[in-house]
Amino acid sequence: MRILLVEDDRETAAYLLKALKEAGHVPDHAADGEEGAFLAESNRYDVMVVDRMLPKKDGLTLVSEARAKGNDTPVLILSALGQVDDRVTGLRAGGDDYLAKPYAFSELLARIEVLARRRKPGEAETLLRVGDLELDRLSHIVRRGQTVIPLQPREFRLLEYLMKHAGQVVTRTMLLENVWDYHFDPQTNVIDVHISRLRSKVDKGFPDPLVHTVRGAGYMIRDGAR
Repeated sequence: MRILLVEDDRETAAYLLKALKEAGHVPDHAADGEEGAFLAESNRYDVMVVDRMLPKKDGLTLVSEARAKGNDTPVLILSALGQVDDRVTGLRAGGDDYLAKPYAFSELLARIEVLARRRKPGEAETLLRVGDLELDRLSHIVRRGQTVIPLQPREFRLLEYLMKHAGQVVTRTMLLENVWDYHFDPQTNVIDVHISRLRSKVDKGFPDPLVHTVRGAGYMIRDGAR
């Protein structure tokens, strides 16, 4: 999942970012409320994890303003304030869940996964399918037919992005920005290398190729049997 973490404490943020990456997720980080609001408005996330006490703009204001703008991304609020009234205030501001500090990362991760599952069908699908290829965004298991396909984290993220845009041309710029988080062209063949590796795992040994190159435009994944 793509997760926005808005946390001003450097040590806490570093720990959570590392742990979320190790769990197979793709976190973005903002160190204050204004940066968090900008990222929340500029990108689409599966879940946002927002600390309540933030510089420049507090977490509850960030969440309530996001809701007012129509952003319905599930939000988990983190706070040292754990009384009932504090939790109610956080939920009424637009939070979907509230976790008091200190907390175990295992509980935080479980709550994130629950929020992602609750999201309306079609908005954050947890199971993506193209032909006989299936990608489970929660368990990170990829299957083609009855065959489980092991993928490296970057390969998984690349396949996930292609499958989310199945039947559409995905440009190199789109891949650089959304899979590698590059907002410039590094002038390398990193995309070609990863596409080649992905093809060798997803298509090799199967009668119908799914990953296609659209010359001069980019790449597309589609059901080759149709």
